[in-house]
Amino acid sequence: MKALRMVTCWVVLYAAAIPTMTACAEPLSVATFQADVTPPLGSPLFFGIVPKAKRVVDPLTARGVVLLVKPKPIVLCAVDWIGIANDSYDTWRSALAEAAGTTPDHVALQVVHQHEAPGSDVQVEALLAARGLSGRMYDPAFDHEALARAARAIRACLREPQTVTTLGIGMAKVDKVASSRRLLAPDGTLKCERLSWCEDPEIRAAEEGLIDPYVRLVSFWDNDRPVASLMYYACHPQSFYRRGAINADFVGLARGLRQSTIPDALHVYFTGAAGNVATGKYNDGGSPPRRFDFAARLADGMTRAWEAQEKYPIASADVQWKVRTVRVPLREGWTETSFLKELDDEGLDVPLRIRAARNLVWVRRCEEEGAVIDLTCLHVGEAKILHLPGEPFVEYQLAAQKMSPEAFVCVAGYGDYGPGYIGTAVAYEQGGYETGPVSRVAPGVESILMSAMRELLR
Repeated sequence: MKALRMVTCWVVLYAAAIPTMTACAEPLSVATFQADVTPPLGSPLFFGIVPKAKRVVDPLTARGVVLLVKPKPIVLCAVDWIGIANDSYDTWRSALAEAAGTTPDHVALQVVHQHEAPGSDVQVEALLAARGLSGRMYDPAFDHEALARAARAIRACLREPQTVTTLGIGMAKVDKVASSRRLLAPDGTLKCERLSWCEDPEIRAAEEGLIDPYVRLVSFWDNDRPVASLMYYACHPQSFYRRGAINADFVGLARGLRQSTIPDALHVYFTGAAGNVATGKYNDGGSPPRRFDFAARLADGMTRAWEAQEKYPIASADVQWKVRTVRVPLREGWTETSFLKELDDEGLDVPLRIRAARNLVWVRRCEEEGAVIDLTCLHVGEAKILHLPGEPFVEYQLAAQKMSPEAFVCVAGYGDYGPGYIGTAVAYEQGGYETGPVSRVAPGVESILMSAMRELLR
């Protein structure tokens, strides 16, 4: 009996200690940052396809969160630009990492991919400058200034970290915004395509096609006070463009609506795996009212996701960061020779020479050092947030959700923009715009990415 009482005593003491141990767990601290990265008027937009910005409709931002965990802080950053590629991507990650007191492999840098916005690729700028075309793809001086602003914003936010006690996760369906850009015939061949808008009523009347209709959010709370809301939705963020009007498009408007509704939290929007998803079915010609329609519908989904969220206690120990480095295969048959010829052809339109320079940089990257790219995944409580490069097809996002069905999986695309579009193996057999010259990778990219994704989500 005495032994039994001793055992019972130890069980009671151990059970009583559990809440104390949980309460004493190191709390999670998060800092939020935001910087204005709106280029000056006269700057090129859309990789030089729009030669000069004529006006500013709304400002562009670089915004995100720093998770202050050991051994290294983690930075998640979304930039309202069309793309940051190759050495520019490495430069941005390094600068943000230095500002946050971490290493570049602990920085997830994604663009939102609005088209009436600048991009960055320092190697392309060097090629163009050598041919008298400096500043024709983007404003290199402002590129440096924008990065400096983002780094300063991170340094400043670290002086005011916020304790996070609770993690929220929620999702809701978004109606009549996203649709597949690639419509398939019954035999699986590509029937037709519709991009960000479509004037053909018959094509618009076709089915939505393969999409992920849900907007997902992960939120951080200090007890009942919201600190940050990270939102993920897979759709090209264009309603209309090529008009020289700097803007964050309908996704920026929706984000702004949420910011005005819940001003205490920083709202950060990430575009998901949207390489083959756009607004074409519901956008009859890119008219201005459509932008507000899409913004309202997306904001409504964000609101319902916020209202539906479930909350869980969170501590620093509940955060894990995983990195997998992959080598991305070069598109078959691509060599330096043809792109150098186009780049040096002064009779070609400047946007075509810019595209040749961008392709040339990628070819050299693959051939000289191998196109090595980091894929990263944040495990935070019940959620897993996967970060992918380029413009991945929505199939990668849907596959990620199936790989970890027990978790709340969010996907952010548009990391290192060097690869361009990243299709599935079968999509390269089908042809079409997304798997044409705007994709710089070979069909073998699918198996490489899927394997890395499985490891990251495990």
